[in-house]
Amino acid sequence: MGKKLKIGIIVFIILFVGGFFVYASDYYHAQKTATDYLNGTENVSVVPVSNGLLLDGYGNDTAIIFYPGAKVEYTSYLPLFTDLASQGIDCYMVQMPFNLAFLGKDSADDVIKNSSYKHYFMAGHSLGGAMATVYVNNHENIDGLIFLASHSTDEINVPVLSIYGTNDGVMNFESYNESKPLWKDNVTELVIPGGNHAQFGYYGNQSGDGIANITAEEQQNLSVDAIIEFIQHYT
Repeated sequence: MGKKLKIGIIVFIILFVGGFFVYASDYYHAQKTATDYLNGTENVSVVPVSNGLLLDGYGNDTAIIFYPGAKVEYTSYLPLFTDLASQGIDCYMVQMPFNLAFLGKDSADDVIKNSSYKHYFMAGHSLGGAMATVYVNNHENIDGLIFLASHSTDEINVPVLSIYGTNDGVMNFESYNESKPLWKDNVTELVIPGGNHAQFGYYGNQSGDGIANITAEEQQNLSVDAIIEFIQHYT
C-alpha cells in the first residue's frame, strides 16, 4: 500500500469518526419534567441497572423493556413508564450507546438474563421500535411488541400494539401502512387525535414534527391505558 493511500485512509477515518461524534453529540436532552422522576415516587423505585434504569413498582410478573428514539436521552420517557410501573408493570428503560438504538439492539439480553419475570414485552419509540422488532424476531421469550410512533418492515409473529398521533410529522406513514400486512392479524392500533411524535417523552420539540393539539400528559395517559389493556389481554 502506497504512502499516499495510507495517509488518505487515515484522514478518512479521522473525518468519519469526528463527524460521527459531532452527529451523536447533538441529541435531544430530557427536560426537567422528566428528570424530576429520577428519584422515583411513593409507589415506584428507580433502580440503576447495567444498561439503564429499572422502574420497580409493586408488580413482579410482567416487565416492559423499552428502547428510546434516535438521539433522544432515554430519561425523557420517565413519566410515561413510571406511570406504568405504578400500575403493576415493571419497566426497564435502556440507555443506548450514543443514544442510537441500532448500536444496542440486543440490550434486552442483559435485562432478561438478570431478571426472572414470567412475561416480557418489548417497546420502542421511533427507531427504538424498529430495533425492538429486530430483537423480538430473534428471540422466543417475548410476549408482545409495543410501537410508540414506530413501525418495522419486518414480519412480526407476536401481538403488536401500535400507538401514534394524528399530528405526527416525523413517522413515515406510507411506510407504516405498507408494513402493516406483515404484522399478521394480531395488531391493536391506537390513533391519538392531536398527538404528535415527540410527546411520548419530554425532550422538547422535534425537528419536522407536527404541532400537538393535546398536552404530553394527555397523550401519555392515553398510551398508558392502551398499554395496560394490551398487556392484560396477552398475559
